Amino acid sequence: MSEWAKRIGTAHGVALAALLALGLSGCSGDLVPRGRVARTPTPPSQPVRAPAQPALETRQCFAKLQSQAVAFTPLPDRNFGGGCSAVNSVKLIDIGVPATNLGAMTCNLAANFAAWARYGVQPAARVIFGAEIEKIETFGTYNCRPIAGSGKLSEHAHSNAIDVSAFVLSDGRRISIQKDWDGDRQTRQFLQLVHASACKRFNTVLSPDYNAAHHDHFHFDMGGRGGFCR
Repeated sequence: MSEWAKRIGTAHGVALAALLALGLSGCSGDLVPRGRVARTPTPPSQPVRAPAQPALETRQCFAKLQSQAVAFTPLPDRNFGGGCSAVNSVKLIDIGVPATNLGAMTCNLAANFAAWARYGVQPAARVIFGAEIEKIETFGTYNCRPIAGSGKLSEHAHSNAIDVSAFVLSDGRRISIQKDWDGDRQTRQFLQLVHASACKRFNTVLSPDYNAAHHDHFHFDMGGRGGFCR
């Protein structure tokens, strides 16, 4: 499937007017909190029997990634036991903005994350800080564990969630959710803007305003019916 991993080039910046419009979305809906719990040990993964070629929806998602100039590798479907799995997932290689700890992600999550990084985060940094985003730091994607305080599996257990913790700028500044969510006006404006942009792309968006478990990161996932933004 190497044709799906072909780079197409970097995307152009987005106009300031389009950027500011990102902050106007409102959200409501599902809850997927994340707690500081130990990673649940899992048995060796077993391949899930898959069709000869990806389903139409997955092929369309691959095409979407390609159209966004995203380099990626499709991953084999896996069942890790205990209800945990990685199905219709990809490994992002290059989204135009370096990002850490990117493991298996459902293709839909990957496409929305790549678009958010390129068309939401990067333009926001250019307008507010006059700098480029050199790196997006995350706590990772797939993790076979339940929702904090619940017996229900997290969307992380299905490679359908990602936790973003910080942004490193080309001028050397590091904007972290933990330190800067209630920081100075400029950093608050940046974080509020990229948060609002995320609400337009992910089904669930959780920030430090949601609960204490999210004091140091944004949680994004594609689970549920969508529309929950805190």
